[in-house]
Amino acid sequence: MGYRFTDLTTACQNDWRAYIEHDFVRQLGNATLPEASFRHYLKQDYLFLIHFARAYALAAYKSPTLADLRQAHEGLKAIVDVELGLHVGFCQEWGISEQELAELPEARATLAYTRYVLDTGNRGDLLDLHVALAPCLVGYGEIANWLNAQPSILRGEQNPFDAWIAMYEGEEFQAAMQAELAWLDARLADVTPARFAELSKIFRDATRLEIDFWQMGLDLSE
Repeated sequence: MGYRFTDLTTACQNDWRAYIEHDFVRQLGNATLPEASFRHYLKQDYLFLIHFARAYALAAYKSPTLADLRQAHEGLKAIVDVELGLHVGFCQEWGISEQELAELPEARATLAYTRYVLDTGNRGDLLDLHVALAPCLVGYGEIANWLNAQPSILRGEQNPFDAWIAMYEGEEFQAAMQAELAWLDARLADVTPARFAELSKIFRDATRLEIDFWQMGLDLSE
C-alpha cells in the first residue's frame, strides 16, 4: 500500500498541529488578534502570493506531462489574474494602499519560506515543489475547517477577520485543496520509503517556516 498526504502530516504531527492551531490562527478565529498584526500579515502575504505565482511558473517548467503543464498554467493564471487583484482589494479594505504594497520590504519570515519553496523546486522535481507548497495550499483550507469546529469561533459582524475565514472555507478554495490532495495522493502512492523520507523532510521544513510566518504576524517582525 502506497503513501498518502496524511502520511506527511503524521510524520511531523507536532509541527503540523502547531501550524494549524497557532496562536495567530486562534486569535483570528475568536476576534482577539490585534489589527496591526493582521495588517502586517496581509502585507507580507501579498509578497508571498507573488512568489507563489513564480513557483507555479517553475512548476510549468518542471512539468513532465501536458496535464501537469496545464495544471501549472491554471494555477499561475488564477494567482496573477484573480487572487492578486482580490488580495489588493482586501488590503484596501484594511487601509493598505496598492502603492504601499508595491514598496514593501520583505520580512525575514517571508524571505525564508518563499525562497525555500523556490530552491526546493529548483533542486528537485515537480513532486518536491508541490510538497513544499502543500502547507500553504492544503493548510489554509484545513485551518478554516479547524476554526469552524472550535466552540470559541466568532463569525459574521462580531469578527473583523470573518472575510478571511470565509475565503478559505469557500467552495472554490476547498475544491482547489481537494484537487491538490488528489494530485499528491496519486503521486505519493508510488514513492519508495527512502523517497518518502526525503519528502517528509521537505514538508516538515515548509511547515516550520509557515509557523514562523504566523509568528511574524503576531510579533510584527520585519
